[in-house]
Amino acid sequence: MFKKIAFLACLSLVVAMTAPAEEMQIMSTGPKGEKAASAETLTLTDAEIATVREGNYTAAICFHYSGDDWSRAQQQGLRDTFDKLGIRILAVTDANFKVEQQVSDIESVMALNPDILISIPVDPVSTAPAFKRAAELGMKIIFMDNCPDDVEHGKDYVSIVSADNYGNGVVAADIMAEALGGKGNIGVIYHDANYFVTNQRVTAFEKTIKEKYPDITIIDRGGFDDPNKVADIADAMFVRSPELNGIFANWDVPAEAVVSSAIAMGRDDIVVTTIDLGDNIARIIAQGGLIKGLGAQLPYDQGQAEATLAAYALLGKECPPYVAVPALPVTKGNILDAYKQVYHKDAPDWLVEAASN
Repeated sequence: MFKKIAFLACLSLVVAMTAPAEEMQIMSTGPKGEKAASAETLTLTDAEIATVREGNYTAAICFHYSGDDWSRAQQQGLRDTFDKLGIRILAVTDANFKVEQQVSDIESVMALNPDILISIPVDPVSTAPAFKRAAELGMKIIFMDNCPDDVEHGKDYVSIVSADNYGNGVVAADIMAEALGGKGNIGVIYHDANYFVTNQRVTAFEKTIKEKYPDITIIDRGGFDDPNKVADIADAMFVRSPELNGIFANWDVPAEAVVSSAIAMGRDDIVVTTIDLGDNIARIIAQGGLIKGLGAQLPYDQGQAEATLAAYALLGKECPPYVAVPALPVTKGNILDAYKQVYHKDAPDWLVEAASN
């Protein structure tokens, strides 16, 4: 099982992960087909850290959406690492999945003239001009998960950092198959947007089901562009396909909506799997509810990697175009250890209690 990724003491920010080689395999490639470099390869010496601290650098973070546990954990990883590097955060913005809002956020951030910009583009086409203008101003840009179109590594941006989203899709498929005993009919609720990482998860999930589990059939699919409308999509799917045995949802917030829909429709026999270990999902898994497991990202570690790559850029060190952290399978059996690994803190009392019942 993966062990915690942690930066070494005395400000020696060395990403250190130990696990068997087969568990460490990263299956994802980058948006442009880039081979993933593991986050564990990112290191800074004490002398390099001291050099960065002397620079009094600043940063800004432009989220696509910051109202979930994934965003909060990633922001904490960034804050903790920037603090150790002496980098001051000038602004954190939330576009709420709105392209126009993110473009406005980037323009507002440019007025602050930070040295570093960390962002996850809402849309790779519409946001590209704003990011290119930020790069022309000299900002060191590190992207989370998604990459704008028509930008060049080493010129317009430093690197892309992501979870192993393909690997997490495979994990979600394997957990689904195990929970169904290798046979049944399932639905897929996917993110209907030009969004690299969420598309990659669904591709991995569906490919794994089709190739590894011939007695499981995907009989229904529904797409969403607004996570707040997933319950309606799930309701329609249950009516349209009453023979469903399971549903995969693209991340934790849509999966919560699927669970609510299933309960309301009297389908407490449904198996649900997803990506991302949010608090609400963790509780459902711990209690033996409809969500039987998921592939977890490591958002805190992702934030650490992004901040470390920013330091690389400031120091003039070579930066890989695409960096990933590994997938983490989560079920009721390892929920407490997984929570600690994802959030870099002990599982809260409410989760311990839920897991013990």
